[in-house]
Amino acid sequence: MANTASTTESGILGTVRKTAAGLHRAGVIDKANMREFDALCLTPVTPMAQEDIKALREREKVSQPVFASYLNVRKDAVSKWERGEKRPDGPSLKLLNLLRTKVLRALA
Repeated sequence: MANTASTTESGILGTVRKTAAGLHRAGVIDKANMREFDALCLTPVTPMAQEDIKALREREKVSQPVFASYLNVRKDAVSKWERGEKRPDGPSLKLLNLLRTKVLRALA
């Protein structure tokens, strides 16, 4: 079984997940229920305001081009997000949400 919740392996949720994984290995929890539990452990993705994106970038003390490189997007995208002309979505929004609790080096 793949560990899809590897980012949540600390704290209470991590402990509960490890227990559930043990129950799955013992045959008490079936594969479908384990997948459902893993999905609940994923980092939630919520929309981000332009000022939140800029604050994340400034917290990491990087320029727009460097920030864009970490997120694997064009510098134009970061600039438009910060000006409110466009909103991030898909994988970019997921990465930005992860950055709320992680440091930029985690994406390197």
